Amino acid sequence: MKIVRLLIAAAALAVVGGAVWWSNKQEAAKEGKPAVEANAPPKIVALKEGDIRQLEVDHRGGENTVVKRNDANQWQIVGPKTLAADQGSVGQFTSAASTFSSDRVVDPNVTDLATYGLAPPVLTVKLTTADGKTTTLLVGEDTPSGSVYAKLEGDPRLFSMSKSIKDSLDKASKDLRDKHLLTFDRNTATGLELDITRQPPMEFHRAGPNQWQILKPKPLRADSLQVEDFLGRLKDAEMDPALTDETAKQYATAFAAAPVVATVTVTDPGGMQKLEVRKSKDDYYAKSSVIEGIHKLTAADLTKFFDKKLDDFRNKKIFDFGFNDPSRVEIKDGAKTVAVEKSGENWTSSGKTMDSVSVQALIDKLRDLSAAKLVDTGFTTALMSVTVVSDQGKHTEKVEIAPAGTDFLARRDNDSTLYQLDAMTVQDLRTAAGDVKEQPPAPPAAKKK
Repeated sequence: MKIVRLLIAAAALAVVGGAVWWSNKQEAAKEGKPAVEANAPPKIVALKEGDIRQLEVDHRGGENTVVKRNDANQWQIVGPKTLAADQGSVGQFTSAASTFSSDRVVDPNVTDLATYGLAPPVLTVKLTTADGKTTTLLVGEDTPSGSVYAKLEGDPRLFSMSKSIKDSLDKASKDLRDKHLLTFDRNTATGLELDITRQPPMEFHRAGPNQWQILKPKPLRADSLQVEDFLGRLKDAEMDPALTDETAKQYATAFAAAPVVATVTVTDPGGMQKLEVRKSKDDYYAKSSVIEGIHKLTAADLTKFFDKKLDDFRNKKIFDFGFNDPSRVEIKDGAKTVAVEKSGENWTSSGKTMDSVSVQALIDKLRDLSAAKLVDTGFTTALMSVTVVSDQGKHTEKVEIAPAGTDFLARRDNDSTLYQLDAMTVQDLRTAAGDVKEQPPAPPAAKKK
């Protein structure tokens, strides 16, 4: 009987406990708050990341770093000196600092802060929000269990928190600064100047999205892919994050003794930024107008550009229509003429519907037509002329092709450059033009049995 009574009492206790839990949950729901687990560790900081406008990290006996969000909603380091901030690194910091919990409450009313390394703290983190309020976290020494002591200013409780949280907040200006040698906006850059030793200075101007034009040494068509690639390599160039004072002195000494190999200037809406590059033996060193010091360039995909010549940046493609399908193509080759025009989804010629596969093969040949070499003289009498209309009739390109020994030269309308084509390339173009044919009639419908 005693066992039965014990079982009944246990069941009753479980029912009461469940009722209390349900009641607490319902009360929390009524207040619009989530039910809190009894043993859940208390939060130390709970802010909205987007509300943070300033952060300050003060290291005991070390640097005091201050970062502010400016009017353009961009982070900028303002202390100990003004530096461009790495937006991603600061974002990671504010994400970590805005909300985190303790492991446990060590003392609900701590009075002796010095015992825990909090007077002064090892690390002080101040977060200022848009309403002007400041949240100050004091981080102390390690606990015996491997976590760290922490206290919120104005809160009497002493917490222990994960050491990983401390590590995410233990940042100085060198950790939060923008480490790029140049900080221009690649998407809005409008100009690029490249002055390579023993070569005429080159100047490029953005003519449209991902489209560039050579202005100096004279107006020429630019290979926009090459220019964009160079811009990307420049934008990716970074200082060595592990740069020491001793290494910095070595770089400065090498830079001072080395000859200049190139000077690069990039212009965007924010102004001009310059990079001076010098070479000592096989090493390249750079001085930026954006960040102080001398920095070693280790990326071969960037330094290779300082050995390039003007022709490396020139457009060797005969036609510019690229991936846009033209609306009209006309080729005159002696007495032969091939002319096709887009009509809806079909290609037509003199009112006849043409075989789209053969027309597309011709367009692909024209699209891929590229010079083996660029020359200035030698054009004689044109044997072929090609006209391509694209961009919904807004863009017309006319090209003449003339023999030049065993090869051929192509000349674009209003372009002084001559594009050398080998004989096989021209023969393939002629073959593709000769293969354009009328669309065969549809097969008769099968008779029903």
